[in-house]
Amino acid sequence: MGKIILVTNDDGVRSPGIKALFKAMQAVGDAYMVAPDRERSAVGHALTMHRPLKVERLGRRAWSVNGTPTDCVALGIGKLLPSRPDLIVSGINRGGNLGDDITYSGTVSAAIEGTIMGIESLAFSLLADGPRGPKPDYGTAARFARRTARFVLENGLPYDTLLNVNIPNAGKEGIKGVRFTRQSKRVYQGAIHEASSPWGEVHYWIGGGNPLWERGDDMDMEAVMEGYVSITPIHLDLTNGAAIDWLRKRWNGDGA
Repeated sequence: MGKIILVTNDDGVRSPGIKALFKAMQAVGDAYMVAPDRERSAVGHALTMHRPLKVERLGRRAWSVNGTPTDCVALGIGKLLPSRPDLIVSGINRGGNLGDDITYSGTVSAAIEGTIMGIESLAFSLLADGPRGPKPDYGTAARFARRTARFVLENGLPYDTLLNVNIPNAGKEGIKGVRFTRQSKRVYQGAIHEASSPWGEVHYWIGGGNPLWERGDDMDMEAVMEGYVSITPIHLDLTNGAAIDWLRKRWNGDGA
């Protein structure tokens, strides 16, 4: 038996991105797909705990789950796969997961869950433009995902670390290369939209807005905007070591 690979995403089990990724992983090892039954974008690291989950078998090695990407990873590891996977790959997400987006991303959160479980994990996103832009090039993205998966299976990853990989939709120009990057800061202006119903009720829609990001040659956003694949190692320990010293110096007294 070859290496067992769990494939998941947050765009849903029928999305073109996961189909391309699943096919690519079949050339790397014994690939299994466990993914949400519908789009679950921006659910973050949510875990369903207040209702039962329904699993539907779609094929010998594919299941859909009416839950989150984190649910899919948990069920794949604990119940559905024949044995513990050697690698978890999530994606290929339509749209980037850059900067602070990773805190919302279901794609990245699936890889986070795998890393928490002690399994090397990868998240792949394609910077596809909107409906008027070029067609998403999932083929190129899948080939790069295959290359990355083989590298990780051969070399491993540092402890408690996943790779967040963002691939430009380069088209005819092609990908310029690879940059190993840091997570940048990215925020959206005007992302809250207000509208009124025919009955005068006020509603709010969260999404869109104009992105503003931190620039720098070693930043993830800068890399993909310049046509490079961004590979960012994400560490799960969020502790700010310098802030511990800062607090010790400023905290008065030993009591509460």
